[in-house]
Amino acid sequence: MPLTLGLTGMDPATETALRAAFDSANARLGGIWRLAPDSEADYVVVDMDSMYGPMSWLRLHAAGKQVIALTAAQRSQADHRLAQPFDAASLAALLGGIAAQAGVAPAAPAPAPTPMPAAARQEPAPREPAPVLDSAVDIPLEAAPGPAPAEPEGPATAGPPRTADVPVREGRRLLDWLAPGRLQGRLRLGGGGETLLIDADLREYYGPAALKPLAGRFEAEFERADFEPLDAAAWSAATAALGTAMPLTRLVWFGHLLAGRGQLAPEHDPQARYRMVKWPQTEREFPKHFRIATAMMKGPATLPEIAEAAGVALAEVADFVNAHLASGHAEAEREPEPAEPPKPGLFGRLRGR
Repeated sequence: MPLTLGLTGMDPATETALRAAFDSANARLGGIWRLAPDSEADYVVVDMDSMYGPMSWLRLHAAGKQVIALTAAQRSQADHRLAQPFDAASLAALLGGIAAQAGVAPAAPAPAPTPMPAAARQEPAPREPAPVLDSAVDIPLEAAPGPAPAEPEGPATAGPPRTADVPVREGRRLLDWLAPGRLQGRLRLGGGGETLLIDADLREYYGPAALKPLAGRFEAEFERADFEPLDAAAWSAATAALGTAMPLTRLVWFGHLLAGRGQLAPEHDPQARYRMVKWPQTEREFPKHFRIATAMMKGPATLPEIAEAAGVALAEVADFVNAHLASGHAEAEREPEPAEPPKPGLFGRLRGR
């Protein structure tokens, strides 16, 4: 009996593309799947990045369905994850793995085509190897300081004592160090605490799956020497036991969540009205965030209004807004531009003469 797959919580264009990918993927697997309404399907794909995806996930999870999260995020609360953007190959790999777990074996692959005779094959001309480029980073890096200008020759003049030889501390909080361009390469953060490996070029990190154990890292100050560069061998050995890489934007989000300490950041207007512009990837460690995001999706509101609608403390709303303004998931309501005064008509201009 074939396994069944449902699609819900997505826009028509995504569903159309997913159906086309399913047809190709299912053909590769020998037709062991079929599409069905989400109420009847064994597994249901939900677009978790859409406005209604999280609501669909809650409904299906409560109904005991196996949910496949379609998302661009590295992690998901669902049972399975289909990375966005997807194609037939990635969908086939996912469905094949689920079928194997369910004890359903895919059909045997089609026999390979008969190879052409050697005389009929035309070997391609050898190509020169492509030049090896440095790691591409689409984030501008801070320019290295140039050499100090030479002092003009001449008699020395009296002046204040020089302090060039006095070491200057450059201690900064971790959130400041995570700004684009401030760090480069693969680094291990020292200073004690939870292990944290940062790939500044790829904007990824390795560390604990939970965020709260890293709170102490955001309280301390670090100098550049605290970030130990790792070569390829040391990096592979250090990351082997830490699972998959996670986006550095997740750490930045967490840093902004902690930075305000229950107060709106000074650069934001406490009297403004705020709203969500896209649904965030909520963290299981912060269950109230789902309620705050739901309240903010309904339309612009002040911080007290959001707190009342979500049934949470005002300080939690302020921290949430700080983090999601920084991540681009929220914005302040813009003041409407003043309308231009109407231009006088012909008779008005005649009367004004």
